[in-house]
Amino acid sequence: MVVGSALARGRRAAERLMVDRCVVRRRTGDTSDDDGNITPTWQTVYPPPDGSGRCRLRQPTAMPRPDEAGEAVALMLRRELQLPISAVGVQADDVVTMTASRHDPDAAGRTFVVVGLHHASQATMRRLQVEERTS
Repeated sequence: MVVGSALARGRRAAERLMVDRCVVRRRTGDTSDDDGNITPTWQTVYPPPDGSGRCRLRQPTAMPRPDEAGEAVALMLRRELQLPISAVGVQADDVVTMTASRHDPDAAGRTFVVVGLHHASQATMRRLQVEERTS
């Protein structure tokens, strides 16, 4: 099948560009200790236990938008996070932490929230819309 082989080549090529590393987690609840300190609990969505967490972070537009939360003003920076097509189960509001970036040392440690999902039957990668919240 021509489409299948072309798609497989495209997916391999897309993954070769994914030289960054990230972890996608979902908040599952909270725990508290005897002093009443509340700690969130998390489930890792990506990478799977045997995976490397390959990803690619892009900023298609450099236009941030302000967002007011109470009296604070936060700067919302929209980015695109590209994951292998095999990354399944990511949902809106999942939290992405960049763990390493080969070409942008400032990206490691940044945290984003998934705000848009991508599903397509012949895609070469998952393109997730993510926002970084800075104040």
